Amino acid sequence: MGLYDFTFYDLINRNAACYGSNDAWFEVDTDQMISFQEVKKLTDRLACGLQNAGVKPGDRIAVLGKNSIEFFLVYGAAAALGAIVLPVNWRLAEDEVRYILNDGAPTIMFADEEFEAILEKLEGQLDTMQGQYNLKFDGGGSLTGFDTLLDNNGRFRSGPVTSDDGFVIIHTAAVAGKPRGALLSHANLLCANLQWNWLCGIGREDVHLSMLPLFHVAGLFMAAASFHVGALNVNMSKFDAEAAVTLIADRKVSLLFDFSPILANIMEKQAETGADISSLRAVIGLDSPEDIEKYQALHGGTFYCMYGQTETSCVATFGRYSDCPGSAGRVIPMAQVRLFDDDDQEVPRGEVGEIVMQGPMVFKGYWNLPEDNATTFRNGWHHTGDLGRFDEDGYLFYAGRKPEKELIKPGGENVYPAEVEKVILEHPAVANTVVFGVPDPKWKEGIKAVCVTAAGQSVSAPDLIAFVGDRIARYKKPQYVQFVESLPENEDGSPDRAKVKELYGGEQG
Repeated sequence: MGLYDFTFYDLINRNAACYGSNDAWFEVDTDQMISFQEVKKLTDRLACGLQNAGVKPGDRIAVLGKNSIEFFLVYGAAAALGAIVLPVNWRLAEDEVRYILNDGAPTIMFADEEFEAILEKLEGQLDTMQGQYNLKFDGGGSLTGFDTLLDNNGRFRSGPVTSDDGFVIIHTAAVAGKPRGALLSHANLLCANLQWNWLCGIGREDVHLSMLPLFHVAGLFMAAASFHVGALNVNMSKFDAEAAVTLIADRKVSLLFDFSPILANIMEKQAETGADISSLRAVIGLDSPEDIEKYQALHGGTFYCMYGQTETSCVATFGRYSDCPGSAGRVIPMAQVRLFDDDDQEVPRGEVGEIVMQGPMVFKGYWNLPEDNATTFRNGWHHTGDLGRFDEDGYLFYAGRKPEKELIKPGGENVYPAEVEKVILEHPAVANTVVFGVPDPKWKEGIKAVCVTAAGQSVSAPDLIAFVGDRIARYKKPQYVQFVESLPENEDGSPDRAKVKELYGGEQG
């Protein structure tokens, strides 16, 4: 670390000194409370163990597991050594996991016991892998125990780790059939922490319900932001609405990040149980106006709306929903956000343009994709591929994706139509298809596939949905399938996507 640097590991050291025996992390599954001092001690021992196992600065450490204190410690130990964490979405299919691991090329991997079967199928296909460990202190299974890495005095050899060094690679949805690894730095994370804490007024008295996956930028960054100011993270390995309501009531949870239908499910369970969730003062994220207004009216909290993506360290614009319903808030303090036309010229206020951004929240680039980076960062701006418009008061209104980067967001996950279409077309009964997002009462946006069957072939909608779900992550499979005789075409013979959406979009029955 240089004179002017500060990393995630430095934050762990700072918090151990400032908050000591205060509660930092409550592990719901094991009913274990861990202090800031204990986080520091375990991080040092894990860093020492990983260094003894051969981990060097710049090496990638993969994690395939659900939320846990051990997962959080891997982030800390990697930061101490200058390594980069490669979290893997545990909902992905085997082929998707294989791609991400080969793309990130980790030397060490941690996995929950329930995912060992995937690693066994990938044996011999991961050239860089030198060691595999169970992600839990007391985990079973065939992987080397997590505890073996902690059997030391915690005195590792620290090297030069800078604020600008890579900290985590989070693979985003597949624009052209393959996901891209977005490399985020220590500075990205720490700057995001400060923005979240200032914008939401997060302080030591707060309790954050950490239930979004730590492989997701929102899950990781909200847990880190809460940790940063000495707040308590109450950690769920996986979201469950009934358990969440109990935790909010018992642990006086004050904030959480929401993707539809999380908030609706919490309010439904609260209505059934009568639990007191009045401590929940702040909910941040994306949801329907109906659920937002119901939460604010019934429970007295504030819903904060936002726009962001992995590549912008989760957030670019932010604001209270009630200040401008329907908007994504105003530009955050440490960012420049503009709207450009196709010639990269700024559009007049009130007109729709591509959202572009500059500032310390912008990621370092896509892993090993120099051509994509050149396009994304052209003319000194990060081009998001999203469209928006500013009103006269500076509020951003999201207006969808550029046609070549069309995106569907079921329940906060990112799904690109091209990836789903590629899998559907592997079915012998489908000759052509167009996949797009449609309004959905549960997920806010659902996935619909309009398909043309091959001559002499047939397949039912449930069978086609199951076919897709067996090959890619199940959250990417269509909820709706409609078979048609033909698709409208452009002059070059390609499907006219806009016309298909016009004909077959809208609310689904």
